[in-house]
Amino acid sequence: MKVIKKHQLDDRDVNRIVEMAWEDRTPFEAIEVQFGLTEAEVIKLMKHEMRLKNWKKWRARVQGRKTKHAKLRQGEVERFQSKAQRHITKNNISKKKY
Repeated sequence: MKVIKKHQLDDRDVNRIVEMAWEDRTPFEAIEVQFGLTEAEVIKLMKHEMRLKNWKKWRARVQGRKTKHAKLRQGEVERFQSKAQRHITKNNISKKKY
């Protein structure tokens, strides 16, 4: 994939980008700072890494979400990851443990 080659991402980096993209409180700008991928490149990467059905769900969820865009965030959101966020590995979401 062009995005992976362009930014010289290994499997671990791709896995972390997928995790960060799924996290509601991680803005696209944080992914860009850490890995150099723009929002459009993250969207392409997610489409490549996910099944189409799951990608459509993710896309609908993050579109226009205030916490995914630093410019739309309000001052009270200071952390990137929700305390209740489930661990995501290789595009599989683990079950939440209580």
